[in-house]
Amino acid sequence: MKRLIVNADDFGLQSEVNRGIIAGYQKGCIRSTSFVAAGKAAEEAAELAHCNPGLGVGAHLTLVAERPVLPPDQVRSLIDENGCLFADHGVFIRHFLRGEIRLEELYRECDAQIARAEQLGVRLSHIDSHQHLHVLPKLIDICIELAKKHGLYKMRLPAEDYFFKGGYEAPLGRYVAKCGLTACARLARRKMTRAHIAVPQAFFGMLAGGNMHERYFLSILRALPEGTSEIMVHPGIDNLALDNIYNWHYHWEEELASVQSPEVMAYIKDHHVQLISFKELVDE
Repeated sequence: MKRLIVNADDFGLQSEVNRGIIAGYQKGCIRSTSFVAAGKAAEEAAELAHCNPGLGVGAHLTLVAERPVLPPDQVRSLIDENGCLFADHGVFIRHFLRGEIRLEELYRECDAQIARAEQLGVRLSHIDSHQHLHVLPKLIDICIELAKKHGLYKMRLPAEDYFFKGGYEAPLGRYVAKCGLTACARLARRKMTRAHIAVPQAFFGMLAGGNMHERYFLSILRALPEGTSEIMVHPGIDNLALDNIYNWHYHWEEELASVQSPEVMAYIKDHHVQLISFKELVDE
């Protein structure tokens, strides 16, 4: 049997993202999302999760691009001169490789983000992270500790197959980055397995992340293996508003259209693909 988790990232980041995710859940194939406790619209997202109890909600640990949950003086090695978390994964990794990031501060900030979600009444189903930093060496150890502490024994494994493109011709740099992420994720999987953390058997959406037009989504559906797969998406309702905040060049509206597409929904139904969330994930 083919089981599929369509997980929408960045729930709580902005109101336009929140509303896109809920629309994709109510009228499309989204069944799971990832909560940004550090996001500007986190409280709105928590209320929307309460009103849509069938939607699985995980912790989207965020160590870049936003402000920390903890006061700046408690996470000095994680922030820039403006008190914000580092701009992106590239900046974070450079500081990390130079030994400039304190692991105890990473632990405290991630723990605080999970705790804030819980305080807002969000019943968390799993752990993943913004820009997939949770699978980096040492960070995965922290995340496993937090998984045990909070009873979250399910996690994203962003190990998209090295050779999978799904028709999306990404720039060489993005393809190389995907392969590097997959290598880190496969190493992290060994530790997840030893810690009895369940993960989907396959992952899709890294190469085409932010560009998940209908044709790429359908291409992934056709490539789904037996067992449980995750497709990562980033839906939203206002490209212009979000582009004015972030320079990621995402196609939020187009991704929302993909998860609501009649052709996509028909393919899922006709090919007996079972839609689940991380709540229903079992160790296979």
